[in-house]
Amino acid sequence: MGKNKLRKFAEINSFSNVIQPQSDHTTTHFEYKGKWNKAFFGNNNPIILEIGCGKGEYTTGLGKAFPGKNFIGVDIKGDRIWKGASDALNQGLNNVAFLRIQAQHITAFFQQNEAAGIWLTFPDPQPRKVREKKRLTSPWFLDKYRSILAPGSAIHLKTDNAGLFEYTLTIIEEGKHILACHTKDLYADESIDEPYVKSIRTFYEKIFLAEGRTIYYLKFFLHDQR
Repeated sequence: MGKNKLRKFAEINSFSNVIQPQSDHTTTHFEYKGKWNKAFFGNNNPIILEIGCGKGEYTTGLGKAFPGKNFIGVDIKGDRIWKGASDALNQGLNNVAFLRIQAQHITAFFQQNEAAGIWLTFPDPQPRKVREKKRLTSPWFLDKYRSILAPGSAIHLKTDNAGLFEYTLTIIEEGKHILACHTKDLYADESIDEPYVKSIRTFYEKIFLAEGRTIYYLKFFLHDQR
């Protein structure tokens, strides 16, 4: 492991906005589960999650844009979380936090109705069929989201991967979920007016755009939670 990564790992251990639970929390009760508002943020504002947040551009960007909401970036990569957590601390964003866990354990850390929305920004498309369960828009993951989302909570997907985009559309149709909007070319589609979906760009998104790649976007609601 490089010295830079080691430095980042050491630094996030002292960051007040980074929670790094022990592995036994995947089977036992996590102290903030059901208590994020009161015990961590100290308010009753809605909580939005960015799952697979990487460097946390959406977590911090939305946190700055919406001070009346709380945002939590979820990722297992500590050196990536370091960037978003550092930015949030430097900007004094008290409504932004980062949770270092594997996404499949999300229900161990949030209670039913505790999350008011989910962003999936350029997740690993997991193109191999044998890894379908690991796709963040698979029925397996949607069941987990259902366990923590409040009614009326939207799920957003941004991706450069056509396969993941089409797969997600199929899952939405098969599951009778409610598709609010979708586009195969986000930056050319003037009908998409979701706040900040175009103005906040991730590290990888900027690279993709520079390479001339098309960005796909969709927003949907689980069929029994609209």
